[in-house]
Amino acid sequence: MPENQNPNILQKIHNDNFKWNDIFIFPTLISLVLLIIGQLIGQFGTLIFAPFITKENYDYIMITAQYFSFWGIWAAFLLYFLCKWNRPIYKALWRKCKGNNIVHLLLGLLIGFGTNALCILVAVLHKDIFIYYDSFQPLRVLLIFVCIFIQSSAEELMCRGFLYQRLRKSYRHPAVAIIGNAVLFGFLHIFNSGVTPLAITNIVLVGISYALFVYYCDSIWLPMAAHAAWNFTQNILFGLPNSGIVSPFSIFKLDASTAKDSFAYNVGFGVESTIVACVVLIICCVLTILWGEKYKKKPTDIWAE
Repeated sequence: MPENQNPNILQKIHNDNFKWNDIFIFPTLISLVLLIIGQLIGQFGTLIFAPFITKENYDYIMITAQYFSFWGIWAAFLLYFLCKWNRPIYKALWRKCKGNNIVHLLLGLLIGFGTNALCILVAVLHKDIFIYYDSFQPLRVLLIFVCIFIQSSAEELMCRGFLYQRLRKSYRHPAVAIIGNAVLFGFLHIFNSGVTPLAITNIVLVGISYALFVYYCDSIWLPMAAHAAWNFTQNILFGLPNSGIVSPFSIFKLDASTAKDSFAYNVGFGVESTIVACVVLIICCVLTILWGEKYKKKPTDIWAE
């Protein structure tokens, strides 16, 4: 560009290697198409559970198979990444990004458990819910945790793996990728049972928080683990609704007759649709930004070659 020529608005917004199919709407639509394809593929995988169904374990097998079915989303996206223009995304999933390590994986589990358990603790102390111990079956708990990790990491692969990275490639300011993928993440939950505007707001905040982990910690493993721990904690450990869905299998059970709506609990959607969760997630975002900016943390540019 000549020195006396000022860049236009598009050149200021987009990176130098921007192409027409990098416009926000295209990778978003691709994400949704791959999601649908992945869901269809995933249903075939659940057939492996059929021989193990009995009258006694029917509910457990059904919820486990439901979580496991998200393997199809993994398959759909990984196959799509074989396309030449998407292959760099493979780097973001493995050790090319230095933050993808065991330490961040464990940190993610701790963050997911800690943030969700804190929200539940407030609801219990405020006497919005009563939780009682039911049973602990180690092998079943382990199996369903693995399946929940498959489900949670598949959503992370879609939003913080594919869409986030495509937007980082296309737009100069990281806020486009950080907020853009979170908006899609919120949209995916708008048809869930019992959903509220506050619930969608909080889910978008979760998406922003997890995208900040990717940006400042250079790790998608961390949000994958945090997402899995969040879902496992509320759905399987404490028996509360997970995005409006209640698991028939859990270690603790909710006495639904005692549950009431408040700033700390929502009867239809659980702790995810509360002011408490909103505050916790905002604090998480702020702390991540302050830490990342203080230590000048930057992610690996997987598109640089």
